[in-house]
Amino acid sequence: MLYSKIEGEGKPFVIMHGFLGKSDNWKTLAGQYVEAGFQVHILDLRNHGRSFHSDEWSYEAMSQDIFEYCQANNLDKIDLLGHSMGGKVAMLFAATHPEIVDKLIVADIGPKFYKQHHQDILAGLNAVDFSVKPGRADVEEIVSQYVSDLGTRQFLLKNLYWKEPGQLAFRFNLEVFNNNPDAIGKPLAEGLVFDKPTLFIRGGESRYILDSDVDAIRGYFPNLQLETIPNAGHWLHAENPKMFFDFTTAFLKS
Repeated sequence: MLYSKIEGEGKPFVIMHGFLGKSDNWKTLAGQYVEAGFQVHILDLRNHGRSFHSDEWSYEAMSQDIFEYCQANNLDKIDLLGHSMGGKVAMLFAATHPEIVDKLIVADIGPKFYKQHHQDILAGLNAVDFSVKPGRADVEEIVSQYVSDLGTRQFLLKNLYWKEPGQLAFRFNLEVFNNNPDAIGKPLAEGLVFDKPTLFIRGGESRYILDSDVDAIRGYFPNLQLETIPNAGHWLHAENPKMFFDFTTAFLKS
């Protein structure tokens, strides 16, 4: 079963992080959604955070995990939000289980194919040799040789934990990501449709959702609303959390 943090009372609102992320990335916003009257479930997807590791890593497997999570927690009507990889999981789950999802929010990802573009990040993570028992500063120094952006490095290093005294490790399953690097870019299957209210939010500086993508997105999600957060990139919910919260709560309460 997936690891989750559940807070609040009200309509169940399930939130899923992106690739190499974890539920803690959404902790602050989750608290605000609780105050807005939702029962918030922030999940660690398989091979991420505190959830189980598996050699099977696909959108179909992750969507099935969400179905089993909903069954185990007696969630028969939910609102659903996913960012990046989590957004693709959310799209697939909503399209295959529309009886469970009332409203869908997708943050800065489309249903299309994305070619592999995490090579530098994976190279930096793979360069860390935990057998020599590096400290946090040592790990950051190694990763910085491959990942120059400080914000991205800080995001990645949130996955460090003390496996045992003196021994750091990454929480995510780096081995399965190495073995199947193209899984994350796969498109949503053709012919799937979710016709309930759907909100896509993109960063104005991000290239993940282009104007030319909108017609194709509407083919999957005909009841589409698209919002753009100006001067924000792919991490739009972290770069402008107030506007992200305002867009999403207005949609959920409409």
